Amino acid sequence: MGKGKVLVVGGTGYVGRRIVKASLAQGHPTYVFKRPEIGLDVDKLEMLLGFKKQGAHLVEGSFSDFQSLVDAVKLLDVVICPMSGAHHRSHNILMQLKLVQAIKEAGNIKRFLPSEFGFDPARMGHALEPGRVSFDEKMIVRKAIQDAKIPFTYVCGAAFASYFAGNLSQMGTLFPPKEKALICGDGNIKVTILEEDDIAAYTIKTIDDPRTLNKTLYLRPPENELSQKQLVEMWENLIGKKLEHISISEQDFLASMKGMDFAGQVAVGHLYHMFYEGALTNFEIGEDGEEASKLYPEVKYTRMDEYLKLYT
Repeated sequence: MGKGKVLVVGGTGYVGRRIVKASLAQGHPTYVFKRPEIGLDVDKLEMLLGFKKQGAHLVEGSFSDFQSLVDAVKLLDVVICPMSGAHHRSHNILMQLKLVQAIKEAGNIKRFLPSEFGFDPARMGHALEPGRVSFDEKMIVRKAIQDAKIPFTYVCGAAFASYFAGNLSQMGTLFPPKEKALICGDGNIKVTILEEDDIAAYTIKTIDDPRTLNKTLYLRPPENELSQKQLVEMWENLIGKKLEHISISEQDFLASMKGMDFAGQVAVGHLYHMFYEGALTNFEIGEDGEEASKLYPEVKYTRMDEYLKLYT
């Protein structure tokens, strides 16, 4: 069998551009959805043209033109939609419902991967307001996919290294602290952190793999399941300096929401579930899931001690 033809919807986004890169690198005929809504965003234009130079095809269409969605989907075997669900960027999760309708109408798609890549929303029914909106909307999309009987893979389970590793999981910065590290609770809760290109590589591996059909792929490579304390210690070893550790109680962490804007409150809620509950790692993967590094040992994922060297 040949490599599945892939359409990336949201290919100029934070995760999407890495998905396009990984799809091309793994030899898939790769198509990127080009929307007129980018307007005069020249950075996105340059990215699209760069993809074309690398061998990707551009397919024009719009979420406001349903037939254009159907026509685009009919060209491909696989649709991946890494559209943003982050409130500090753009929050477009429910826009995928139109794409689900188009995939159902087209009737030819062998696999659909919707916007996931973080917490497994099926395990987040208890999530705090207002951050639970992200999980509730992802479950609405999942229900639509399954009601339409569309073959799927959900990719879940990792924190992005750019947001959680280089800053030692400090809020409000993307760089490591110089003197003091704020530690969530006792700092011993395990969190899976992956470099974004590795997330994309694992994602593309799934699309022609019958083992991941109608399953959730969890991104939990064992060497990247780390506590915040372990992450801080890695950094201390790299720079040869001990930081002051300041523990933040659960109560004080949640109280920090007060006075924040909506996006900030969402972020605090998600971090609470990650670092105080261990929501990325506190469960066993069941029969409806697979673990990425076990299925694809050939992916040489970046260890965080190596990643942190970029910040020295």
